[in-house]
Amino acid sequence: MALGAFLVAVMIGLTGMGGGALMTPMLVTFFGVSPMAAVSSDLVAAAVMKPVGSAVHYRHGTINMKLVAWLCVGSVPAAFCGVLVAKALGSGDGVQHVIEKAMGVALLIAAAGLAVRIYHSMADRAARRAGAPGKAADGDDGPPQIRVRPLPTAVVGAVGGLVVGITSVGSGSLIIVALLALYPAIKANQLVGTDLLQAVPLVISAAIGHLLFGDFRLEVTTALLAGSIPGVYLGSRISSRAPGGLIRNLLAVVLLATALKMFGLGPAAMTWTIVLTVAAASAAAVMVHRRHGASVLSRTPVTQEPEVAERSVA
Repeated sequence: MALGAFLVAVMIGLTGMGGGALMTPMLVTFFGVSPMAAVSSDLVAAAVMKPVGSAVHYRHGTINMKLVAWLCVGSVPAAFCGVLVAKALGSGDGVQHVIEKAMGVALLIAAAGLAVRIYHSMADRAARRAGAPGKAADGDDGPPQIRVRPLPTAVVGAVGGLVVGITSVGSGSLIIVALLALYPAIKANQLVGTDLLQAVPLVISAAIGHLLFGDFRLEVTTALLAGSIPGVYLGSRISSRAPGGLIRNLLAVVLLATALKMFGLGPAAMTWTIVLTVAAASAAAVMVHRRHGASVLSRTPVTQEPEVAERSVA
């Protein structure tokens, strides 16, 4: 259980996603933990784990504090209310099924939108390598100056908090999808850091509710923390320093994988779908670079090579 928590936590640190969407199903499917106990234990563990990852991003300046503040305005009270809703609904299996399918659709849309951003960034880099002028790639400059929209951001926090309180899913995946829609200019590193920090008070609020009204199991939470704390620290260290393009690509893969999980695909089907998607994306990258006359591996503009060759012959 601790090893599984470590792997999931690395992904959380890298992308800000995967906690409830991966950790809770892992507990239920592989370790036979009841759904309510899995949700309660996962949230209590996340309340300890999330601050570790967000502290790394805070030190590296990859957090938008205004966004965090307005998200928390909606998410903290809604998360506690979500626990009460889950308690009133009993197991909440029917509600959770509907939420999972809706989130699966939203995650697929977000993955498609992120794929478009990746394509445009890749085409721009290929054009610049070929000697054409282009915009700076995501991750090459400092954090972008975005204008925070208080009311929509607070609503996003409220919806995400309510879903987290009911299912433990959404503190990363659902809110990241909404932030991408509201703030398309936000950079990948800052998106991950902001989401990790805003999730801290959110999951603490939900965890308190589950401690009071849920089915918290200390032995499960202890095992999760043993693996997740070093995992989220490692993942956050990598994501806070890694190029924006790399984090964006990882985020797209995690969005797709989480969406497939929401739709109930088995491990084999998920693996093959992701492998085929990555292969198709790699082929598209090669085609984009060839279209612009740029080398896939080298950063040296290939348009200069014939001129160099002529000089050497002369």
